Amino acid sequence: MRTDRRSMLEQLPVLEVRSLSVSFGRGMVLRDLSFQLERGSVLAVIGPNGAGKTVLFKALVGMVRHAGLVSWAPGTRIGYVPQKLGVERDLPLTSLDLLQAKADVVGAPIDAIESALSMVGLGAAEARQAIGDLSGGQFQRLLLAAALIGDPSVLLLDEVTSGVDEAGQERAFALLDRLVAERQRTVLLISHELNVVYGHATHVLCLARAKAWFGPPREVLTTETLREIFGSTTLHVHDAPRS
Repeated sequence: MRTDRRSMLEQLPVLEVRSLSVSFGRGMVLRDLSFQLERGSVLAVIGPNGAGKTVLFKALVGMVRHAGLVSWAPGTRIGYVPQKLGVERDLPLTSLDLLQAKADVVGAPIDAIESALSMVGLGAAEARQAIGDLSGGQFQRLLLAAALIGDPSVLLLDEVTSGVDEAGQERAFALLDRLVAERQRTVLLISHELNVVYGHATHVLCLARAKAWFGPPREVLTTETLREIFGSTTLHVHDAPRS
């Protein structure tokens, strides 16, 4: 009976969003947005600055008030890497301090810290450094390591490779691909690079002027859609792989 129940839960969408709207004052940022994701999906959220990408993530984790439905599957554990961390980097905190605090909050074992550091490619030296002494790329990897502690079933990544060099980006996306393929993790990421969308996403959500397009990248990212979203396709279509 327990096995049957688990099987039924695994068949449910990991996320269902229905008629989601978010407004600040008189400004509507997201309007009547609906979509759902199956377990093991990778959703890339794209759109111009101010389109509501970060607001969407905050609504999904309950950080901003919204109308409509946001429903996560029972037992979902979320790891969230925000675009900006609400911690001053000149505080006397080491990487280990930050990761230990996260482990304490989620009740993760001590070896979870070493495992997370290893997965993102940070060594013992970086772990002992003050967070203010890390490079931009190292700090982004530290935030990803923090998100991985607690073995989340879903990762929300707001421009997680910002400030990361090409090798670091490749390492990060190889890790995400492995988590999806081997552990059926679900990933939602915000990106400005269409090569990332085509290379890693099963679905894309395009946001612009309180409008939305959702579906497989090769069906949604037409020349007409890109022109409506960004005003031009010159800087974006060439990133798509040739078929």
